[in-house]
Amino acid sequence: MSPLPRGTTVRRDAGLYGYERALRRVGMAPVAGVDEAGRGACAGPLVAGAVVLAEGPSGAIPGLADSKLLTAKARDRCYSLIVRRAVSWAAVVVSSEDCDALGMHVANIDALRRALARLDSKPGYVLTDGFPVDGLDVPGLAVWKGDRVAACIAAASVIAKVTRDRIMTQMHDEFPEYDFAIHKGYVTKEHQQALEAYGPCPQHRRRFVNVRRAGKWSFDELAVSQASDDADIEQLTGGSR
Repeated sequence: MSPLPRGTTVRRDAGLYGYERALRRVGMAPVAGVDEAGRGACAGPLVAGAVVLAEGPSGAIPGLADSKLLTAKARDRCYSLIVRRAVSWAAVVVSSEDCDALGMHVANIDALRRALARLDSKPGYVLTDGFPVDGLDVPGLAVWKGDRVAACIAAASVIAKVTRDRIMTQMHDEFPEYDFAIHKGYVTKEHQQALEAYGPCPQHRRRFVNVRRAGKWSFDELAVSQASDDADIEQLTGGSR
């Protein structure tokens, strides 16, 4: 990932669409945003979303914000507007098995790349949330808290979050004892109690220490690669990302 192009200035008061406007002014359109949902969950898939918003008023999404700051109803409303108004959008779903096989960081980066590759319009510039995505054939920038300051990233976060939440709600019908429709696979007190009572189901990620403990597995018993970045393996994370 590279710095913003020479001559590009984004004012602090530029608003949610400031990055896109600034990049278009220097000929870097179309601008794509990409983000993921489910990285911190111990069950269910990881989902990446990518979005290119249209220029001007036709591309504005009323009420758009970081998906984590929106209510479920507001996210659904934004999702419907994004899929209708965006120049292009895409979502990629990575199964819990693939998350285990690859490791969360590798799975995450791969999903973000694949979501960008599925866009109908090839981006001229890519904005990512928080950390860079290497290996792209276009320039880009990792933006700190990007889903709160760049519209295309916020839109991508909504696509990823709504897609994943719908998957987890459907998954609840197959595994009702875990209440996936409520906590969406993240670590909560209720989820942990169900995990300890019933043991892990096939949708639980075995790299997570709480899942391994509930399944009474050692790491050596798991069919996962240790060659990838496994910094997350020993963590018990309760984040909502």
